[in-house]
Amino acid sequence: MVTIQVQKLIDFVADVFVHTGSSAAEAKRIATYLTTANLTGHDSHGVIRVPTYVRHQKVGNVFPDQTVDVVVDTPSLAVVDGKYGFGQTVGPQAVRIGIDKCKKVGLAAVALRNAGHIGRIGDWAEMAAAEGLVSIHFVNAAGSILVAPFGGTERRLSTAPYCVGIPRKGQGPIVLDFATSIVAEGKVLVASRGGKKLPKGALVNLDGTLTEDPTALYGPHTADGPRDHSQGKGAIRAFGEHKGSGLALICELLGGALTGTGATSMPRRFANGMFAIYVDPAVVDPANFFDGEIARYITYFKDTKTVAGIDEVLVPGEPEARTRAERTRNGVPLPDETWAAIVNTAREVGVSEAKIQSVGN
Repeated sequence: MVTIQVQKLIDFVADVFVHTGSSAAEAKRIATYLTTANLTGHDSHGVIRVPTYVRHQKVGNVFPDQTVDVVVDTPSLAVVDGKYGFGQTVGPQAVRIGIDKCKKVGLAAVALRNAGHIGRIGDWAEMAAAEGLVSIHFVNAAGSILVAPFGGTERRLSTAPYCVGIPRKGQGPIVLDFATSIVAEGKVLVASRGGKKLPKGALVNLDGTLTEDPTALYGPHTADGPRDHSQGKGAIRAFGEHKGSGLALICELLGGALTGTGATSMPRRFANGMFAIYVDPAVVDPANFFDGEIARYITYFKDTKTVAGIDEVLVPGEPEARTRAERTRNGVPLPDETWAAIVNTAREVGVSEAKIQSVGN
């Protein structure tokens, strides 16, 4: 395990994307969002994605420095085409459109299509919550067919994230953000690179046997080589049996079919689709009942006797906030195999050896 200080990691990852053709501003934005995912404990959506992002750009699946096209524009609704730009560039553009519309009319929806990997969806809920808005996000990943529906063994779904953000006065927002699979694909990637092992039975082989071995998803692979989920025959399982499988289907239909990205299928180009709804509590609740009721109910929710081995009941967003504080102080831990893959990618795109060596010092 290596531990890298936050600013050094951001600067290093930004240097990688400058070398692949992104502007300095975009490169820093990508690096900041990826590192923030690590800071919140979502290593699956963090800098481990650097080799994948670079590979996607090399084969023409994603393009730097894109400005979105707004193809439908009404006072309360927009359809936004990301034109296969980096998600960390087109994602915030789409969210800003939703925020601005919501602040004008109290309720808005934005359908984002054809975005590169938009990373941790909690970032976009936090962006809306910082402006005092509730947001709900249905996401799919077309072309990333990874998950078997409940009762099946063959892949039919993406990991289909779902996220809700709720602002709180004077405190961090409540952010519920999860893949509708038992684990996100990035967590299989982390496990395959020497990180945290998968939960028991997270994957299913074609014959229906359960496993935690990442080769079920990726096929045989070397320690620091590329991972290609098309080479595996197994699938990630949907969480919560029929409930998670059903929610994943809704994310595919809203995040994929409704946005115009398309529901997940193969073969097709990778793209994220996101259907997001924004609500201004100040318009819904002019008497300001909402803030006080949130505070009351969260206190009631947390004030319960805990089961053995659990010290405290947490609300969504609290684990991330605590991990962010700890890693901001002490640095971001990365498994050796993860760091080796990132360094190999940096060398491939021309980052200097001096820059690489300086990061760990």
